[in-house]
Amino acid sequence: MRTIEWREGAVITIDQTILPNREALIELKNCEQMASAIKEMKIRGAPLIGVSAAYGLALTAYRSQARDRQVFLHELEASADLLRKTRPTAVNLFWAVERILGKVRKSSAEPDILRKIVIQEAEAMADEDVEVNRRIGENGSKLLEDGDTVLTHCNAGRLATVDYGTALAVVRAAWKDGKKIKVIADETRPKLQGARLTAYELMRDGIPVTLITDSMVGYVMTKGMVNKVIVGADRIVRDSVINKIGTYTAAVLAHEHDVPFCVAAPISTFDLASTSRDIIIEERSPDEVKRLDSYSIAPEGVNVFNPAFDITPLKYVDFIICERGLISPSKWQNLIEPETIKELQS
Repeated sequence: MRTIEWREGAVITIDQTILPNREALIELKNCEQMASAIKEMKIRGAPLIGVSAAYGLALTAYRSQARDRQVFLHELEASADLLRKTRPTAVNLFWAVERILGKVRKSSAEPDILRKIVIQEAEAMADEDVEVNRRIGENGSKLLEDGDTVLTHCNAGRLATVDYGTALAVVRAAWKDGKKIKVIADETRPKLQGARLTAYELMRDGIPVTLITDSMVGYVMTKGMVNKVIVGADRIVRDSVINKIGTYTAAVLAHEHDVPFCVAAPISTFDLASTSRDIIIEERSPDEVKRLDSYSIAPEGVNVFNPAFDITPLKYVDFIICERGLISPSKWQNLIEPETIKELQS
């Protein structure tokens, strides 16, 4: 099944905080519940957060009793504000909210029709995500050779999207093409998305995966154990990739050891109006670092710095893999020209 589904007035999704020990679905019936699920990382991954935000607005539309167009729009705007405050770094969330609101603002229809428009647009975005991810996989598969070992960081798989994944879409497509590849997944402290989610996904698919700690990345590269690094992205700006904390470390190490470093992400992740200086890096609870579930692993009262993301300059990126193809550094420079940005976003 898909990671998330609309079921007539409710959204059904997988609770990612309890994987891999238990698979459980949660039912969300209003935008407040959706916002909490995103903030608590029951829902996570940039593409999935975007579609979930769209579904959050769909829940508001479905339950609205408004008979006046302006009242309906006000309710949507209030829900949009709530969603925007959940995760400040992943641009897909803001893209999805603006896409839904833009559709409503352009329509002069009354609330009964607007409700249908919002729900249909959210459903369309979910369907698009699946197709976009499949194209990312097909495009990226060209970079992998039979026998390659791919290092990946965090979880950019099916669980981070509606289905199929971004970085893992490349792996899945190459595997489907008959290439006998292997994956090294680092654990991705402090939330352990690599250990809990990436390893879980790949094992279910029968794709060979080896789990390492984050601090082993340099060592496996010195041993020649990695042929490619492929990661996802929460936002790609004019000069950098913003992704899960630890991505920059992997990129620098890959550069030092002449290992190609690739980023797989949909165009909805591109924020070409911004540079790294404009980005707010989310900082999360110290308890994520100090505790594992109910167990304390650090002295009480110790200071903790816990940014959820880091910034990788594009000079360390060999290819960006998106639904339209492979983007090299030289192509990226052309892409960020104003006229190209306008064409890409149309």
